[in-house]
Amino acid sequence: MSTTQFDWQHTPAAVWRRHRSGLRAIRRLDPISWNDLKGIDRQKQALARNTERFLAGEPSNNALLWGSRGTGKSSLIKALLNRYRDQGLRMIEVDKDDLVNLPEIVDDICDLPFRFAIFCDDLSFDVGESGYKALKSVLEGSLELPPENVRVYATSNRRHLMPEFMSDNLKSEVRDGELHPAEAIEEQVSLADRFGLQLSFYPFAKDVYLEAIDALFPEVQDREALHLEAIRFATGKGVRNGRTAQQFFRQVAGDSRFR
Repeated sequence: MSTTQFDWQHTPAAVWRRHRSGLRAIRRLDPISWNDLKGIDRQKQALARNTERFLAGEPSNNALLWGSRGTGKSSLIKALLNRYRDQGLRMIEVDKDDLVNLPEIVDDICDLPFRFAIFCDDLSFDVGESGYKALKSVLEGSLELPPENVRVYATSNRRHLMPEFMSDNLKSEVRDGELHPAEAIEEQVSLADRFGLQLSFYPFAKDVYLEAIDALFPEVQDREALHLEAIRFATGKGVRNGRTAQQFFRQVAGDSRFR
């Protein structure tokens, strides 16, 4: 189904499926709410402000959420849709391997009366991949300016979306007292630079992790035992973040110790 035939009035989000060369409505949206997200207040405020400007037709940026795994990047995008869908926000999820279709997708939605966030999750490119070229044209346009009703919201574990090698740094030069990065570094940075809003995410401090645990177990009386078990679980995983807190909840929910 082409994007022009899609029922966007009653469909807040869709995903591009290459085998059918079109969109499929997302039938079961993740119900995560804005208030469910803990420990990322700065990132929430910045993305909300940018999105509200976008919905109001004011100047706004494409957004790149980058950083450590499991720290809430994807969850924040999902919660954003749930928060602003009634204000006209729509979302299209496009896999990295399908970015070659992105210009056609954007062509179909640029005149529609909705504001679209193109969601690219876990985005990164390896040496030799060319899909980022289509993304570049949508981010900043070519001869034709990018549409005002489309923004790209991407998540990545890589700050610059491209692999970085020590050999690239060694090719940089200092001329007349100024550092001139090697061409490979310029290419790496140029894609990420097209995202005007860049938000960093890091593993949780202990107190933030326990705050997330408390939000998941609001009825538990024995906080000391709960926290001890949650810290033990995170130590076994090797990281404290929102994903670890959710995994701990799914593992012990219903346990008689934590009711």
